[in-house]
Amino acid sequence: MDPGGDPVERLVEGLNPPQSEAVTYGEGPLLVLAGAGSGKTRALTHRVAYLLATGQARPNQILAITFTNKAAQEMRERVAELVGGVEKRMWVMTFHAACARLLRIEAERLGYKKSFTIYDQSDSLRMVKRCLAHLEVDTKRYPPRSVQARISDLKNLLVDAEAYAEEATSPFETMVAQVYRSYEKRMLEANAMDFDDLLMRAVNVLELFDDVRERYQERFRWILVDEYQDTNKAQYRLLQLLSGKHGNLSVVGDENQSIYGFRNADIRNILEFEEDFSDAGVIKLEQNYRSTQTILSAANGVISNNRHSYEKNLWTEAGDGEKIVVSQLDDEHAEARFVAGEIEGLVTDEGFTRDQIAVFYRTNAMSRVLEDIMVRYELPYQVIGGTKFYERAEIKDAVAYLQLLVNPADAVGFSRVVNSPRRGIGDTSQARMISHANTTGQTIWEGALAPESVPGLGAAAIKSVGRFTELIEGLRADFEEAPVAELLEALLERSGYYDALKAERTIEAEGRTENLEELVGVAAEFDANRAIEGESDLAPLDEFLQAISLYTDSDDLDRSEAKVTLMTLHNAKG
Repeated sequence: MDPGGDPVERLVEGLNPPQSEAVTYGEGPLLVLAGAGSGKTRALTHRVAYLLATGQARPNQILAITFTNKAAQEMRERVAELVGGVEKRMWVMTFHAACARLLRIEAERLGYKKSFTIYDQSDSLRMVKRCLAHLEVDTKRYPPRSVQARISDLKNLLVDAEAYAEEATSPFETMVAQVYRSYEKRMLEANAMDFDDLLMRAVNVLELFDDVRERYQERFRWILVDEYQDTNKAQYRLLQLLSGKHGNLSVVGDENQSIYGFRNADIRNILEFEEDFSDAGVIKLEQNYRSTQTILSAANGVISNNRHSYEKNLWTEAGDGEKIVVSQLDDEHAEARFVAGEIEGLVTDEGFTRDQIAVFYRTNAMSRVLEDIMVRYELPYQVIGGTKFYERAEIKDAVAYLQLLVNPADAVGFSRVVNSPRRGIGDTSQARMISHANTTGQTIWEGALAPESVPGLGAAAIKSVGRFTELIEGLRADFEEAPVAELLEALLERSGYYDALKAERTIEAEGRTENLEELVGVAAEFDANRAIEGESDLAPLDEFLQAISLYTDSDDLDRSEAKVTLMTLHNAKG
């Protein structure tokens, strides 16, 4: 690429004709059907850069949606390399991050405060369990996870609690409707939203308030979406609302790679794009840069059986390559032994390293037999999809403390840390505080500020609750303007969390301490980046909490030792 050439021409250099057409396409809706390995991310990134370089868009007029934080970061970096210094003013993020950012500005329209807490799946489950207990539902007959999953499905279908109550017919549906209504009430009281709420509430605020919808429609003149085949109804409706004025919606996807139906992804969104947007352009990327023709021919053969699909034919200039080998074995144990033997052969006889080898399987449960064999054969391995950093108990505790500083109404966060480390405020005392809050209409924090007014709370518990509220209020006052890392370090010291781990004198406790020190390091890195990037719409702690609440990518791969990677096909796709 000639560094001295025309900057616009440089953006299409090295692209094949369909990629170039996608990059330079004009106004109006655009569907880019991109087969696997066809350079779709490059085309999407270059399209963003092209819009900026040609003056068709200003950075703050672009909303680019990806499905992972990692993909969003990569897109920002690539755009910066291509056109430089403008990526910070664009919204390049996941659906959930974009909705959270919008709601931080507009949440008060829906009765929330801007400091709302974002609940992950485990926080949400705890709230569902509270609702089930309050309604005296038999949790053996109606498992909490099943109820939570149904509520999640309903939100992704944009069905609210009242609408579901009207259509409920079976005992399960009637019970879910009651829990759903209770859950929504308690979440609002806690000033909290779960991940599904972020999508649903963003749609709500855009539908209900004309001025809000018109403001964002005017702002986002160009909307680009990756992995469009994986969008659900709520995400589709969000895009429909935001693109309603200018109609410049560019989506990239492949209906044959739609694997998230179990998460409510609706393949009709991509199959019916031309019906929903009648003047849409359609461009197919069929040249593959990743695989051999043998693999592509096999894939084309399998895909040809799909009943609902656009006609595409993947091809490559990379040659035929090696033949595909199919081995049929008696059972899963024989399969695992065969796989281990193949790995040993690849490493010993053919010179591959273990970190160049991956084993895919359909479900997580299938990894057990493979792991047993890996241990027996002394083959180092790592499983992608284990306990993620931000899901570890000590990390969730630290984050809950920080959330409580920002949002004292967070009932789940309060319950998580009020007795962590142990302060003598056990389950019975907490139940009395929750009951008092429900009876008086106060938040649990308001009740905690006057613990002597809680019926049945013993003298020791009253004293402990008082010390806990003093701790939180003191941290809030002393570190209002402080860097997040400094606040977090003080929190872990003053709360006694570090001391409690030290007193355990176990290897596990040392590991938990190291994880907390890593979190302080994450906060320090955030502080440093914020100092470089300048002011944001959010206060430092709010911005930090939002960033880690929305972090859903797996841990970084362990590169300290060459290990075979085991993962499901879904994780491999992601």
